[in-house]
Amino acid sequence: MQIKPDEITSILKSRIEGLDTGGADLTEVGTVLSVADGIARIHGLENCMSFELLEFPHGVTGLALNLESDNVGVVMFGPWEHISEGDTVKRTSRLLEIPVGEALLGRIVDPLGNPLDGRGDIATSATRPLEFKAPGVVQRQPVTEPLQTGLKAIDAMIPIGRGQRELIIGDGQTGKTAIALDTIINNRDSGVVSIYVAIGQRLATVVQLAETLAEAGALDSTIIVAASADEAAPIKFIAPYAGAAMAEFFLYDGRHALTVYDDLTKHAYAYRQMSLLLRRPPGREAYPGDVFYLHSRLLERAVRLNDDLGGGSMTALPIIETQGGDVSAYIPTNVISITDGQIFLEPRLFFSGVRPAINVGISVSRVGGNAQIRPMRRVAGRIKLELSQYRELEAFAQFGSDLDADTQRTLARGERLVRTLNQSERSPLSVEDQVIQIYAATNGFLDRVAVSKVEKFLTELTRRAHSEAAELRQKIAAGDWSDETQKAVHDLVAGFADDFGYDLDEEGHPLSDEAAPPVTAAASTANGEDGAAAPEREAAPAAA
Repeated sequence: MQIKPDEITSILKSRIEGLDTGGADLTEVGTVLSVADGIARIHGLENCMSFELLEFPHGVTGLALNLESDNVGVVMFGPWEHISEGDTVKRTSRLLEIPVGEALLGRIVDPLGNPLDGRGDIATSATRPLEFKAPGVVQRQPVTEPLQTGLKAIDAMIPIGRGQRELIIGDGQTGKTAIALDTIINNRDSGVVSIYVAIGQRLATVVQLAETLAEAGALDSTIIVAASADEAAPIKFIAPYAGAAMAEFFLYDGRHALTVYDDLTKHAYAYRQMSLLLRRPPGREAYPGDVFYLHSRLLERAVRLNDDLGGGSMTALPIIETQGGDVSAYIPTNVISITDGQIFLEPRLFFSGVRPAINVGISVSRVGGNAQIRPMRRVAGRIKLELSQYRELEAFAQFGSDLDADTQRTLARGERLVRTLNQSERSPLSVEDQVIQIYAATNGFLDRVAVSKVEKFLTELTRRAHSEAAELRQKIAAGDWSDETQKAVHDLVAGFADDFGYDLDEEGHPLSDEAAPPVTAAASTANGEDGAAAPEREAAPAAA
């Protein structure tokens, strides 16, 4: 029997048309060559992308980091101990994305967006990429709007603006986290959304921190991202980038965000551990060659967008822990060179009762007065110079009466300025109250008040301003520093000073035979003269 060619063609056509291809699933797969310490080597993923998400068995996911000629180096998230040699790995063809949105506010999550607070799933479908290119120069605008921390020492001398990157640096247990917490609390009603990223801290500390924010009414406007100390290095590595992605949701919506990275020293440790396991060449202090880029690409995402893009801002407060006050170490110098200024906290000042323990000489804000309202800029202009002069002359104070009258006056003024800038934890001040207090200190109204009574003077002055000068406070908050406003402030402070009375005569001697007892660092620490007992400032959760 002879088969005609046209019959063969028709039979083939009918067979091809009837072929069901709906169930076919073409996926590029690879094989695990080796696995150890949360790092896997995969063979067969020829087209894999850097930072692509990969699917392992047992619900484990991986992030492709090393793209080599014959294998791919992958860091794994999840129970990687279940993965063994020979397991199949699938590509997802998508980069790692983080859940973002309003639903995360008030929650404690891990860097992958999974809830850690036991309050159920987070109902959000919005995601943003873990890594995102920072906006260019044309998309930005200058930092001019202040981000008030509520701390006199910072808002007066080292102002922070929305869109700025200000480093908080110092030894352990000197109050770094406390400054970040006070800033979050002070901005709870200002429309600023805060993202606190805890890297390498104990979960108990993070929970305590959340309770502190809840008590202050700030948790509902805060997202806490926790990569705890017992997590694997890859989780700690992605934590700050996840926090930045969550903040960018609000940034590109035209709103204002504040991100705190606590701290980037532990982040660098995690990245070093990961890089060495991936067999990347080690450099100085065994860090990989791109450790500078590790932090620069994170902190460059902090920005104030131009008005065409909504005018939103993302402010970054990275924290770095030094060893023995050495700010010239590798990671501290890297981050100092990336940021727009630093707040340096010194153990010597901390233990002498100065809270926050800011070293005015090393601390700086490269935005400066641009990030201050006009009244604050005018009253705080002299305070940094006078404090610096006081610190220089402080060494001579031990010689006592051998000092001339001008030097004694400078020392007396400086001592009162230090007391003025002292502030206990979680008691942020509004900017108008700060202006009135600093005006009183820099214009000599405290010079004849005993040092031990400075805090009482300022507290009662603020109380009177609240009760009798509400309109004046509103004018100051709005940036009004006209002659009329200055006169009103002067009259308010002078009137209160007369009512309060003086403890010293014109030459600085006690008015009565009974001199006020000197307040030593030890005494002020013991009786809470600085607002809180010595350990109080670092008793804050997530102690820096």
